[in-house]
Amino acid sequence: MISITTATADDLITLADIEQICFSSQESASLNTLKSRFDVFPNHFLVAKIHKHDDNEIIGFVNGMVTDEETITDEMYTNAKLHQPQGKYQTIFGIDVLPSYQHLGIATKLMKNLIEKAQKEKRTGIILCCKHQLIPFYEQFGFQNLGISKSTHGGVVWYDMLLNI
Repeated sequence: MISITTATADDLITLADIEQICFSSQESASLNTLKSRFDVFPNHFLVAKIHKHDDNEIIGFVNGMVTDEETITDEMYTNAKLHQPQGKYQTIFGIDVLPSYQHLGIATKLMKNLIEKAQKEKRTGIILCCKHQLIPFYEQFGFQNLGISKSTHGGVVWYDMLLNI
């Protein structure tokens, strides 16, 4: 069984390990970056856990700050102080799922939980940047492709995506 919960500080090392597996070294957030984000917006880290016998293994997570900006800027990835608790938009910095659990609906569960959370918090929308091949994944949730992003994070071409909620 898979459950989605809010991360705890004890989860950070595991989250950093998963981040390093899921993203290139240029794109991934370090343990220190994840910790600085968690210190500022801990309730915006959702983890996916699989329940095996008496153990709960983290197999994925999603995180992102809240902002009034309509698109993600590169500075947001590294400066957690840009978080605006009452902001209009929930950002998504990344959805990470361990490779052995990909294509099983885990990322979809994380997305649905984050969308529901943003709706409960009365956000205007959710924003993210993604690679071209992931556009259809996000469009299934109602995200609109706004075109090539100004972000050059990790030296990759990104596309700005927006979900109005």
